[in-house]
Amino acid sequence: MQQLASYASDALNLALSPAQLAAFATYSAELRAWNERVNLTAITDPGEIEMRHFADSLACLKAISPRSGLKVIDVGTGAGFPGLPLKIVNPSLQLTLVEATAKKAAFLAHIVQTLKLDGVTLLNARAEDAGQMPDQRERYDWALARAVAGLPTLAEYLLPLVRVGGRCLAQKGESAHQEAAEAEHAIKLLGGKLARVTPVELPGVAETHYLVEIEKVAATPPQYPRRAGMPTKKPL
Repeated sequence: MQQLASYASDALNLALSPAQLAAFATYSAELRAWNERVNLTAITDPGEIEMRHFADSLACLKAISPRSGLKVIDVGTGAGFPGLPLKIVNPSLQLTLVEATAKKAAFLAHIVQTLKLDGVTLLNARAEDAGQMPDQRERYDWALARAVAGLPTLAEYLLPLVRVGGRCLAQKGESAHQEAAEAEHAIKLLGGKLARVTPVELPGVAETHYLVEIEKVAATPPQYPRRAGMPTKKPL
């Protein structure tokens, strides 16, 4: 995990402890073992996992300033990215992982137990359903997503979950600026405002990644998110 430790130190001014590096090593090993029978990731090289999963997840700290009790929800988390790496380095984070696929949710339950992570809630549900649950709606300081959907659709997934004054963070590739422009109407309609787009450079990764940050400035109208499938079929 030397690549990860170097990136965290150089790019994020974050010193990873031996226990945290051991947790990441276990995470990587379990991910690769489970991936042989459950489709969790196309990235299976240990070095690639370090950079493209772990370091990429920790890059969210360029936008998020962790504090004790910060409430974060990771939507469409898959194998736990970016939420679980952020939890490993910030144990006081109150984290909810949303994943609709039962087999991936089973892996999440396994890795949370294996790493003995407290304060993690697993929600085996679709994002649209989570956004209409009274105990989830407008309850979070941050809603995160990585490579889940186009930004107009993603805004409808994330903004209903965030309290007014909270923020959404979408991890995007080279299309980030174009998607932000296309999502302007949806973001405004859902109570949000584009805050900033931050570039992220990862060692050994050619393409630039971006963090698209949306501020929640008004309550989301109650009809959003629409029923499952609609945000994808008919983006706002």
